[in-house]
Amino acid sequence: MIQREILPLLQERFFRKKVILLVGARQVGKTTLLRAIAADATAGGRKCVFLNCDEPDTRLQLTLPTSTQLGALTGDADFVFIDEAQRVQDISITLKLIVDTFPEKQVVVSGSSALELSNTINEPLTGRKYDFSLFPFSVRELVAAGSAQTEKRLLETRLVFGTYPDIVNNPGHERELLGELASTYLYKDIFAFQDVRKPALIEILLRALALQVGSEASYGELARTCGINVLTVRRYLDLLEKTYIIFHLPAFSRNIRSELKKSVKFYFYDNGIRNALISNFNPPALRTDTGALWENFLVAERVKRVRGARTDTGTYFWRTHEQQEIDFVEEDRGALDGVVSGGTSSDGTARAGSSLSAYEFKWDANRTLRPPSAFATYYPDAKWTVVTPANYLDFVAG
Repeated sequence: MIQREILPLLQERFFRKKVILLVGARQVGKTTLLRAIAADATAGGRKCVFLNCDEPDTRLQLTLPTSTQLGALTGDADFVFIDEAQRVQDISITLKLIVDTFPEKQVVVSGSSALELSNTINEPLTGRKYDFSLFPFSVRELVAAGSAQTEKRLLETRLVFGTYPDIVNNPGHERELLGELASTYLYKDIFAFQDVRKPALIEILLRALALQVGSEASYGELARTCGINVLTVRRYLDLLEKTYIIFHLPAFSRNIRSELKKSVKFYFYDNGIRNALISNFNPPALRTDTGALWENFLVAERVKRVRGARTDTGTYFWRTHEQQEIDFVEEDRGALDGVVSGGTSSDGTARAGSSLSAYEFKWDANRTLRPPSAFATYYPDAKWTVVTPANYLDFVAG
């Protein structure tokens, strides 16, 4: 099994009298990770109960049980694993009862984005859970499982087909598997848990986003493309972020007049899904969107790394009204667990005390670039790096 970087972070939080909640898109390996943890715990002499909520009788047992029933179900287990928890009605109430009644047990729960979309998981478990997100394989994980040389050789494959576990583990079948994933399967949680009256609009919106990766989002333009109003576009984008298909970068600013402040860009967590949506699996040399493909790949890898490691790091793009721009800006706030010296607010406005790194992404390794003059003037202490195929592993896996 390819070792997931999130595993040590989960293990550090075992037996703190809280539920460990692992959420992510479908098919990113949540069940595999739970079974690996269970196998390791069993090998270490711990007793485990693994409950698969795909099973109807298991769902029934976990639906509003009494503490006595839960005691009989979990017995003397040290670990209680609950997989596909989104299938259980009012699962948060059940989890709260387990934690409060059996604090000596470690409960580890996996679920798709439906756990968030159903809006039932957070309030009952306030102060009783650790939240973790799992993403498709990162290049960093793939390098650790294989070698840097192998990943360099597979760079174009990763750009085109992405890094979902099924895709990585089944070379030669990428198109078929991505076709299945990029259909309604990945976002059927939206249809099941939210009032989406015209599901086809979700696909239209995703295709529009796929075609403008790396560009600032225009909600008005997206609304006209989909034939819906701006408020609905914003709602659908929020749902697609909650289902771990896309994410956004805000604009970075320290309230300098020429800087953009409210703009956002949207990216896909996985290049393969993006390419499947536009039905383009051509190699980079035969594409007109290679720059966008390269940018999405690098931004997604870095964001997966930052969010998976739970570091207090801000991720942004930068642009001025005069069209000077930088693909990616990272702000190290210098502290974890909410203790921040300096930092940036959610709209991208920075505070003093943080360090900046700016990155420009170029597929053509022969070009020499300097930081935009305005950025160099405003942020003279920022680190500047141009990321190309020659040095990209330092950026995504270093």
